[in-house]
Amino acid sequence: MSIERSKARTVARLAGPIAVACAVVLAWSASAEAAVYHVYSCRTPSGGDAPTEGWSPLRVGGDVVAEDTCGSPSGALVAGLTDGETHLINKDAAEWWFSAPGGEKIVAATLWRAGDADGGSSNGWSYEFRLREPPESVFFGGCIYEEGCTNGVGSFSQPLASENLVVAPATSLDSSLSVGATCTGNLEYLCPVSQHDPNGYEAVVYLYAADIELEDPTSPGVSDVSGELATATTLKGTSDVAFDATDAGSGVYQAVVSVDGQVVQRTVLDENKGRCVDVGSADGLPAFLWPQPCAGSVSADVALDSTKVANGAHHLVVTVTDAAGNGTVVLDRQVTVDNPAASTPGPPNGTNASARASLKVAWVGSKKARISSRFGRGETIVGRLTAPGGVGIGGAELECAYTAAYAGARSAAMACPKTSSQGRFTVKLPAGASSRTLWFSYREHLGDAQPVARASLSLGVRAGVRLAVRPHTASVGRRIFFAGRLLGGPVPHGGKQLVLEARSPGGRWIEFDVVRSDGRGRFGSSYRFRFPGPAAYQFRAVSESEADYPYATGGSNVVGVYER
Repeated sequence: MSIERSKARTVARLAGPIAVACAVVLAWSASAEAAVYHVYSCRTPSGGDAPTEGWSPLRVGGDVVAEDTCGSPSGALVAGLTDGETHLINKDAAEWWFSAPGGEKIVAATLWRAGDADGGSSNGWSYEFRLREPPESVFFGGCIYEEGCTNGVGSFSQPLASENLVVAPATSLDSSLSVGATCTGNLEYLCPVSQHDPNGYEAVVYLYAADIELEDPTSPGVSDVSGELATATTLKGTSDVAFDATDAGSGVYQAVVSVDGQVVQRTVLDENKGRCVDVGSADGLPAFLWPQPCAGSVSADVALDSTKVANGAHHLVVTVTDAAGNGTVVLDRQVTVDNPAASTPGPPNGTNASARASLKVAWVGSKKARISSRFGRGETIVGRLTAPGGVGIGGAELECAYTAAYAGARSAAMACPKTSSQGRFTVKLPAGASSRTLWFSYREHLGDAQPVARASLSLGVRAGVRLAVRPHTASVGRRIFFAGRLLGGPVPHGGKQLVLEARSPGGRWIEFDVVRSDGRGRFGSSYRFRFPGPAAYQFRAVSESEADYPYATGGSNVVGVYER
């Protein structure tokens, strides 16, 4: 598609909704032992970003489109038949297929979709999109022009609108589902070039979001159990248990420690680069953004602080679960906890130390608790620690930590100064800091178990992107080449998606390509001019906000190119 002739159409396709003539294949198979978990695709039900792993495009015939624009604000999995060519009945098709991991089944699916079949119909043929359930071919949620769907279905401007929601009938769910667009009818007919919608499709479906429930029938396997928690009859302080765990389905998720039937600790064993993180669901079932979210094999070492358990005899159980919730017992034994009495408090933490201390923090230059900043700018925080009456607590040791804004990030400590004689302090963040939540706490005595005062701030950092374009002068039929990199990390495993945009100087930005960086944040692409100049263009690369990259949406430097 050319930048010069199809700007509006390009934007519509990249930012449009999600649903095309579609066939959804789902199969029902419930097991008393099996556990179920959600997988969100393209968007979460609350509107958050989600990847599209597990979905594969299928294109059959000419002038068909199956593209993934879910990284765009109104993007979707798009499947459609474009105008410009006669389509073969029951042959030309565009689809997106979701396949459950091996051994698992789909037991429910909720989809948000919109689409139309504006190509029309006539004697013996009709453009359409629809959802179906093989092998019974139970069609639902679609749009068939000859059956009266002449204006499409769903909302194209609000991806999660109620009119876009379709629940798959639980009649014959299996291990896969699809959404797609096609032209059907009697085999002796062709679907001709016909009218089309404003985006250039004769039939199209936009899949904006999917909530798929997968049934995992297997439990983790456990081997090589060792450690004091597994062998000692009497526990003091912190003891651990080491073991190897494997799971062929959703992956090894967490260790659950129970004492006398009450859960006292849950430990995620391997976050799998941020994938193995439960993002929550309305029904309480585990929910993830990847079909196989957790690692299939984990060597674990789980520690239990026995000082948090009363002295005496206890029934200890340690269980390892997969992402779906299937569990396997690692330990099931009687133990005795025998810890010495708690020690006396340490020295007071600062002059005027108080159990009723007040800790206040603020960004320099803003009264808001959350600010937005550009990449490379070092923000500054000021704070004050006071006792009742507003008197400063001087010389106090504070604890400062942060959690980066990506799925599965762990909290990390950062440098924190002592307070001045007036209880004041300043923290300067490094110039390369990512989006994050920052935490500040104060303990009345050094060594106290719990803080008596806490405060927090949030920082949103726009992604930093560097772009180069060569050459800066081109002509019809010649290519220009793009090379760039993300300036901040960590970059997600498998790279980060970026959108390339162009405009005439002072005009509106038009999306014309979507690329993915490598693991180091580097990316590249090219564009061939199809129509003669003279014309001037500006280009930039945009990194949009995603759950696994700790930066807000940000753009690169603008590069000018002149077409002769």
